[in-house]
Amino acid sequence: MAQRTDQVSVTLAAIARLAGVGRAAVSNWRRRYPDFPLPVGGTDASPQFALDAVEAWLKRHDKIAATAGPLERLWPRVEDLGDRDRMGRVVAGLGARLSDSAADQRDRGEPLNPAEQALVDDAVRMASTEGEAETFRFLLDRWLGTHVRQIATTPPPLATLMTRIAAGVRGDLPVRTVADPACGTGTLLLTAARRWSGADTGGRALRLLGNDVDPVLAMVADARLALETDRAGIEVTAHDTLRNATGQLSDPVDVVLSNPPANARDWGHEELATDQRWAYGQPPRTESELAWVQHIVSMLSEGGGAPGEHGVPGGGVAVVLLPPGVAARRAGRRIRAGLLRAGVIRAVVALPAGAAPPYGVGLHLWVLTPPAPRPQKAVLLVDTSDCRHTPPTSVSASRLPAVDWDGVQDRVLLALEGVEVPGGVSVPVTDLLGEETDLTPARHVAAAQPVRPVDLRRLWARYDKGLLTARDAGGVLRDLSVARDSTGHGTVSIAELEQAKALVISSGTAVPEEKVRRGEVPDDGVELLTGLAASSPAEQQWLDRADAEQADRDGLSPLTSFGDVVVVATVHGFAAWVETVAPRVLGHRLHRLRVDPARLDPWFLAACLRERSNARRAGGHSSNTSRVDVRRLHVLRLPLDEQQTYGAVHRKLVDLESALAELAAVGGELSEGLTALLAAGRLEQR
Repeated sequence: MAQRTDQVSVTLAAIARLAGVGRAAVSNWRRRYPDFPLPVGGTDASPQFALDAVEAWLKRHDKIAATAGPLERLWPRVEDLGDRDRMGRVVAGLGARLSDSAADQRDRGEPLNPAEQALVDDAVRMASTEGEAETFRFLLDRWLGTHVRQIATTPPPLATLMTRIAAGVRGDLPVRTVADPACGTGTLLLTAARRWSGADTGGRALRLLGNDVDPVLAMVADARLALETDRAGIEVTAHDTLRNATGQLSDPVDVVLSNPPANARDWGHEELATDQRWAYGQPPRTESELAWVQHIVSMLSEGGGAPGEHGVPGGGVAVVLLPPGVAARRAGRRIRAGLLRAGVIRAVVALPAGAAPPYGVGLHLWVLTPPAPRPQKAVLLVDTSDCRHTPPTSVSASRLPAVDWDGVQDRVLLALEGVEVPGGVSVPVTDLLGEETDLTPARHVAAAQPVRPVDLRRLWARYDKGLLTARDAGGVLRDLSVARDSTGHGTVSIAELEQAKALVISSGTAVPEEKVRRGEVPDDGVELLTGLAASSPAEQQWLDRADAEQADRDGLSPLTSFGDVVVVATVHGFAAWVETVAPRVLGHRLHRLRVDPARLDPWFLAACLRERSNARRAGGHSSNTSRVDVRRLHVLRLPLDEQQTYGAVHRKLVDLESALAELAAVGGELSEGLTALLAAGRLEQR
């Protein structure tokens, strides 16, 4: 029999997503079930299966996930296109159709072929029930996740930081035009639109001007911006912006936000040797980033009047993400010196490693303005590389510490306002002009001041308090012994407890980014828990109280109350605890278990749920985001009085954990402070 040529094939990973399990579970099904579909392609290591046959088998064996909706079933058909560009054209085509800009999309690049057009048509039909924005974001996120090594994106927190820096330097001046000459999928332009669309633009609609050398990325960016902003102000083009100088903007722009490509060699070094943009020196072949810097400076509107400390009245401002080597490489020294003398470089910010791809490198932000009539005498250098959170113990030790985005943002914005901050220094331009002209912030920021006597006393007080709490809790727990036999205890699943109405489960969903606020939670705000932040407080996120209460009423993002049990339902981020800080909003993959206190003790329930093997039995293991089915978790079947006894022990265990965590934190601060005093020769015996 001839093999069908129009069938859609899926990988083991795609089958696992449809079933809501790990890839290992699917491999196990292949061995256990003789009727599991046979491969139709691929290799022995990565077989592919017919989607129709797989769906029929999953339904026949009742293994298809309840969460595997129409979009989950649509994605394998898109993925089956195989080619990154073809998949991206479908995503862009969907966004164009939903934003009523199909004509614009048809004019850019090749028209969609029949297979691609059919997928767009199906996605449009699904959007009518699943939601237009939700459908587009789902396909966009899946596409980016599939090609994460080919498409580098700017993380939303970094995009927000870059926008706020530009807004701080720009001050009260209107922003009429925002550009990104290497826009990728348009994250920076979209963030800028959210910041300035409702602001004063001098009576004109905000213009968003993007360009990317990759036509598919440009199509996706155009569709994304058209779907989520005012279509009238969007202009996205696709060409080589460094080589095609005549294709650039004729009018200067107010703000440029950009994450240009790095370490390029074939960027036009020889053919652009006499380009007028190289006002500060022709970039060497190895310094493509400095070509981008000069190109971006040439795009900015010029200011007038005397310069301020970190900005020029009326002038444009650019915030550019660059590799750290650009600040120090010898090949670029002459250009850096020219930029400094002209007053173009206003600030350089060193970010923590993990802020953006490549995640193992601490990247830099350069804040640029046009040449000033009277150049500023100093450059602001800010080192935020220490603004990081230690990952929870449940996360793999290889994971980088999480970026403390609130700490980074506060430090940078305060420094731009002239406030003295740790890691910030204003360095005279004359001190930077030398043999190296090194702009790396860490080279110029003074070492931290040794701990003061009063600080040392406070640290020892925290140490003593933590030690006392640990001893108290440890004394109670030390008296416990191990029972020889526990075979008499049966278990009951969460699903059975829910069916018996002993508890009620409410699950969180992803909160729209535009509703999320960051920073210290105000009195009228409610903290939002998402992912790993739930098990170890990371960057604070919150919602307006009205939004939080509405989301709770709509059943989208439940609010917690004192005594609720919260479960983080991913294998490697799995955690369960009793809420003592409430109310809080639960985000995606977090669940609230509200118990009937006459039948269940919440502390006992949390103790049973947090046991690691419980999560392994109830979830997949293919990745850090594999889900745990909360209803498959098990709890000991005990009478209430015994539950309460075990619950009291669990409370002491939580006290011990908190005390040990505090001792670890204060121990690190003591070690750092005492080491600094030792190095300064300022310790003596009393």
